[in-house]
Amino acid sequence: MMQGQKSVSKGEAASTNSRARSTLLSDVVTTTVGSRLAAKLGWKFYDADDYHSPENKKKMAAGIPLNDEDRIPWLCALHDILRREESSRQDAVLACSALKKIYRHILVSGASAIGNTQSENPGENAALNILFVHLDGPTDLIARRLEKRRGHFMPLKLLQSQFDALEPPTAPENFITVSLEKSLPEIVLEIEKAIFSG
Repeated sequence: MMQGQKSVSKGEAASTNSRARSTLLSDVVTTTVGSRLAAKLGWKFYDADDYHSPENKKKMAAGIPLNDEDRIPWLCALHDILRREESSRQDAVLACSALKKIYRHILVSGASAIGNTQSENPGENAALNILFVHLDGPTDLIARRLEKRRGHFMPLKLLQSQFDALEPPTAPENFITVSLEKSLPEIVLEIEKAIFSG
């Protein structure tokens, strides 16, 4: 999620913005694209699946879809990771199935996106600079790619539940949509162009 969904502080692009940028790849097939993009840009890469609690992993392995209560602490932890990277001016790519609009809001603003919680220091809740990349493709294509994964805790039978929960990003969210029917190099190049043209 690139972080889907997605301020550059280093390399050739350092002069464009003093804030670190996060790119979030958002959808159900993100790790390959995210790791390739991060490697090409020299950015840190995070796979959100690595940060699920043991309880979440056990639930998914049993074929039980996660609900909002399961996901919100996970999303808040991911926000904290991106916030830490921004504080150190480190660019990052996060692969994350940020399926719902509220999930993406949590990634951008943390716990303050839930209800009316406010920090005593408003600067602590400044929205992160995230480009969400919505990787869009037909169900059968994504299913074939998921079938090739080995050793992952989420079984293929949960794919439909993710499509059922999906709320594709819309304006005014900061996002692009990229077709999964393109080749991997084409996908990475399209995202890279969007990052540095924004």
